[in-house]
Amino acid sequence: MNPPAEFVEQGISPQNVKRASCMSVITLAYQSLGVVYGDLSTSPLYVYKTTFSGKLSLHEDDEEIYGVLSFIFWTFTLIALVKYIFFVMSADDNGEGGTFALYSLLCRHAKLSILPNQQATDEKLSTYATEASADTWQSSALKSLFEKHPRFHKMLLIFVLLGTCMAIGDGVLTPTISVLSAVSGVKVKITGLHENYIVIISCVILVGLFSLQHHGTNRVAFLFAPIVTAWLLCISSIGIYNIFRWNRHVFCAISPIYMLKFLKNTGTEGWVSLGGVVLSITGVETMFADLGHFSSSSIKVAFTCVVYPCLILAYMGEAAFLSRHHEDIQRSFYKAIPESVFWPVFIVATFAAVVGSQAVISATFSMISQCCALNCFPRVKIVHTSSKIYGQIYIPEVNWMLMCLCLAVTIGLRDTNMMGHAYGLAVTTVMFVTTCLMALVMIIVWKKKIIIAVAFLLFFGSIEVLYISASVYKVPEGGWIPLVLSLIFMVVMYIWNYGTMKKHQFDVENKVSMNRIVSLGPSLGMVRVPGIGLVYSNLAIGVPAVFGHFVTNLPAFHQVLVFVCVKSVQVPHVSENERLLISRVGPKEYGMFRCIVRYGYKDLQQENYDFENRLVSGIVQFVETEEESASKLTSESFGEFENTAFKGFVASEHPYTNSRHKEKMVPSSCDIQAEVAKTGSERLENTQLKHESLQILKAKESGVAYILGHSHAKAKKSSSIIKKIAINVVYTFLSKNSREPDVILNVPHTSLLEVGMIYYV
Repeated sequence: MNPPAEFVEQGISPQNVKRASCMSVITLAYQSLGVVYGDLSTSPLYVYKTTFSGKLSLHEDDEEIYGVLSFIFWTFTLIALVKYIFFVMSADDNGEGGTFALYSLLCRHAKLSILPNQQATDEKLSTYATEASADTWQSSALKSLFEKHPRFHKMLLIFVLLGTCMAIGDGVLTPTISVLSAVSGVKVKITGLHENYIVIISCVILVGLFSLQHHGTNRVAFLFAPIVTAWLLCISSIGIYNIFRWNRHVFCAISPIYMLKFLKNTGTEGWVSLGGVVLSITGVETMFADLGHFSSSSIKVAFTCVVYPCLILAYMGEAAFLSRHHEDIQRSFYKAIPESVFWPVFIVATFAAVVGSQAVISATFSMISQCCALNCFPRVKIVHTSSKIYGQIYIPEVNWMLMCLCLAVTIGLRDTNMMGHAYGLAVTTVMFVTTCLMALVMIIVWKKKIIIAVAFLLFFGSIEVLYISASVYKVPEGGWIPLVLSLIFMVVMYIWNYGTMKKHQFDVENKVSMNRIVSLGPSLGMVRVPGIGLVYSNLAIGVPAVFGHFVTNLPAFHQVLVFVCVKSVQVPHVSENERLLISRVGPKEYGMFRCIVRYGYKDLQQENYDFENRLVSGIVQFVETEEESASKLTSESFGEFENTAFKGFVASEHPYTNSRHKEKMVPSSCDIQAEVAKTGSERLENTQLKHESLQILKAKESGVAYILGHSHAKAKKSSSIIKKIAINVVYTFLSKNSREPDVILNVPHTSLLEVGMIYYV
């Protein structure tokens, strides 16, 4: 393990780096309990209750209890431990996890990205690096298949968006079912309490939870980690107590035979009840999605050493209690708590339910941020809440939107069983999407044999399809909620991506040709005023149409002109020294440059530093690099001339050199004069280049103006009705309600010029 950067900066001695690294992993593992595992650890509140909410009945022989426990144990072990901890967590993208991390890996290795403006220079980024190992025939064949059929690129994006939208729906359902299940436990002691009071208390807790989000994940983690730790210790201790008091033979349920007996004896009802069993692994996807908030090793340590054994003991203890108290199935969790510790455990359970919501809220923020970077979601405000851990963010608009949806579901359903049915469908769909993407990663990225990837897909995919089929059966009983939410988010994401791509296509088709620019001459056919003009465009190549539209209406422009293109690259982060890519547009006397500002899908696309000074500094450095190159070429040419003259002189003095060779080696006086004139012109050009650096700095003192295109997209008259509705209604509505580019780019309003344009797409 490489030592963290902060240890190197602080100058810790090498012999203490390993100890410091271990402490860092333990600290992050402790924090992850409060953010990553809150959702997973609160599942015992409702798993058995939802599983037996249908027509499934309990018999005296306890085989149904043992069968459900066996399903919970093996599902938790195979999916959470084997699949995610041992396989999925290893497929991180430079330390980032989630569905988009897998998608990013595939895009870089198989050229599947549909992001515009992807250039060959992007592949030189340090975080873009791909494995040096040669392709196998399986990976090569799969890559060629994707290259021959570009439709697969869009199909893959839609598939990824499906998993993302289901995960966002998960972010709505987790807080509702966790908080409502915890609060409803009070009815065990206060039987006459009306359901409306339970709903009101749950809503108050939800409002408080979402109001805390602006403090950031780091502070919330230290606040919540002790609660989850206490919760896990409580339920594991209660589980051990129930095992020894009620049924010490409950460990026999670990045998897979009980799963077969369960399905054989219960038939269709047993299969349908599996939709409740899958709730035991809700939250495992957030382990991978929240990877950027912590580290792979810390999450693995926390799961294997604390979370996994505590939850297994909790489920076994509750099964032991149910084996002797069949009538308490709908209140089994709270009924299994000893009387003496009921109220302390109830308080901890309520707090733990709040913590459980934190995991999916943090993951939802990360997913929305990635969608924005990949042009799949309207622009929103993204706030980084930690200076130490870069992945911890807060999105105000999404936070309040989630809160409103959670309150609506809580007030509308009021039934945790219906919420559980909806919850199970969302969770299993996201897991299946991850399994399919992992199979592709194994072939294309890891260069594994196709039989290994197929075995992985069939083994884990078949388990997840079984649970999906059971959850689909419950669509009329609440499963429609994630479907409707996912459909809405899918429509929003796809239309935003479609409209953005169409606008970029319009920019490409209507860009101003360089030949026309050159034909105008150095003055560009207009008055050049002092200062620097920054023309923002979506184009990484060519002069944007907004420039032609501007100079047509105002024939004057700045002395130094910079075309700025802000784009996303299919990597999680771009380092500061690789962010700006500067080049020259046209001859140097035009004073025109291009600056491509590159961001990763996890980067914050807003300059917290002085962008003007960094840009001008980069341009000056670029010009000086040209000067050094020109000086080097000049000195090399002059040195070569001197060396040739010296050789000629020696050759002329050599007694054995023939006359023909002598004429070839000795330069004539005319040649010397021409060479000196050439050297003089190169030196004059070098002097002009030095003046150019001074002119750029002088132009900076005169002021910097930001020119942004204020574009409106409209569908062509010949477009279909569906396209007109998508562009003229939905995309226009989303554009008006998203954050403006000048706000995202932190452009000062005193220096802003907007050029209105209509894009007919």
